[in-house]
Amino acid sequence: MARLKDYYVSDVAPALMKKFGYKSVMQIPKLDKVVINVGAGEAKDNAKVIDAIMTDLAAITGQKPVVCRAKKSVANFKLREGMPIGVKVTLRSEKMYEFVDKLFNVAFPRVRDFRGISGNSFDGKGNYSTGIKEQLIFPEIEYDKIDKVRGMDINFITTANTDEEAKELLTLLGAPFIK
Repeated sequence: MARLKDYYVSDVAPALMKKFGYKSVMQIPKLDKVVINVGAGEAKDNAKVIDAIMTDLAAITGQKPVVCRAKKSVANFKLREGMPIGVKVTLRSEKMYEFVDKLFNVAFPRVRDFRGISGNSFDGKGNYSTGIKEQLIFPEIEYDKIDKVRGMDINFITTANTDEEAKELLTLLGAPFIK
């Protein structure tokens, strides 16, 4: 299987350079990092929820997740400062490219009635965010072993200056945008 990083160097970078007319190879946008975040509001009642989410994320990404804690106390949510409320993983280099390849080519096609991801979720600075409603679309997760279906947010941080450049980069990497 050809690595996505090698594919970036051989096919994606020259295509971007030609399309946008960059003068230097250093101007070509690239994928900087991918951040996967799972919010767990129910973790304040049950501490085992965080462990289950960490196990799932570690299996999906191949990297140990980090627990996110509340920065402020909010009485209406019965939340105190320092309580665990989520889990995140930041992927870079090889693991990032492996995850992106798996997400675009294996996980997204397993979603029922999948027509593509929205092209409107860019932030204006070349970064893209999308969400997944259930972790079951990843082949590493076994249906019998999960306690609850949870979604996750996936953020693609690029070095692109505009949304157009970032969308072209993600499209060349295999992102299934809605036509």
